[in-house]
Amino acid sequence: MKKNFKKFIFIFVIFLSTFSNASSEVDKIKIGILVPLTGENKEIGELIIKATKLALKDIKTKKIEIYPKDTASNPSQALISASEFSNLGIKIVIGPVFYNSLTHLEKIENITFLSLTNKTVNLPKNVISSGVNATSQINAIKKFIHLNELEKTIFLIPKVDYEKEVKRAIDKSKIKISKIHYYEIEPTKLTQQIEKITNYKIRKQNLADEIKRVENSDLIDKEKQLEKLNKKYTIGKVKFDSVIISDFDESLKSVITSLIYTDVSPEKKYFITFNQWFDKSLVNEISFQPLYYPSINKKNLNDFKKKFNEEYKKNPNHLALLSYDLVGLIYYLSLKNEMDEVDKIFKKKNSFKGKIGIFDIFNNKIYHRLNFYELDDGKFKKIF
Repeated sequence: MKKNFKKFIFIFVIFLSTFSNASSEVDKIKIGILVPLTGENKEIGELIIKATKLALKDIKTKKIEIYPKDTASNPSQALISASEFSNLGIKIVIGPVFYNSLTHLEKIENITFLSLTNKTVNLPKNVISSGVNATSQINAIKKFIHLNELEKTIFLIPKVDYEKEVKRAIDKSKIKISKIHYYEIEPTKLTQQIEKITNYKIRKQNLADEIKRVENSDLIDKEKQLEKLNKKYTIGKVKFDSVIISDFDESLKSVITSLIYTDVSPEKKYFITFNQWFDKSLVNEISFQPLYYPSINKKNLNDFKKKFNEEYKKNPNHLALLSYDLVGLIYYLSLKNEMDEVDKIFKKKNSFKGKIGIFDIFNNKIYHRLNFYELDDGKFKKIF
């Protein structure tokens, strides 16, 4: 009898262990990582995968498993990999990185894709943009304008592929704008347009007329006045107190250069732009400063870079930081919800604090509460 009892206990323990392992397997959250692992963008994909692994290490959970697959930065390959995720029973995927890789993903109806793109226009129904989108940035700019009581803000938008994205974000944010100007990025056309926006030729003529008037006058201090006038470039005011430039890199620099050429300097008017990710090349452009823009938290970004470098001896990009946070976001949502119906989870109102900052989730949209920075004299200063 005693021997049989021991045998029963042994079998029961085995049953419990088997049941526990099966239950544990069922409870696991499988996250697909859909990124370029071949081709010219291979390094971007590798950094993203490293970031997701670092997130798992920091969360300290065995509940999540990641499954990387290749897009090759190609819509057709992205669809093939997404189909393989579907066969594995994966419900949620981080990626793709690039907007053009989203083209066919609406065919995979049972997966929610957290794309790293910052574009929100014409997305497939099962794709959620998780990048730092234009609406998030303009919401932060709107707050800055209110804090500084700016009344005459103009908005400069380049005629490029994200033009509609910016216009939609302006409408959505209800930011107070005096006028919107669309410009060509070709340098010669750009300069002509900026001259028109700033009334440069009229202001230049005003100066020439005033110099001529003083030269023909009998003023006692004529020489002193002429000396003062000859140091000027224009006379007259522009019709704005601040300008928002929704541009990046060399194109942004061209716009600012054109503004300065037309005698509109950042010392006289507020120069505001979109998130520049603390671009080091702007730090050295002292004539462009002060320059203001929204961004993720600089300290958090630096802390993440340090952690990532210590772990992998590599420097991460901002997409790696975003991917790191998305793993944390999925884990956080899994604690509050059943993950069987992922599509419904992102329709609920939620907020999540990550390294990149605070995510606000609602109705299949992800927005970021951004900080705001001033770049002046080669240094960044956090405003809020």
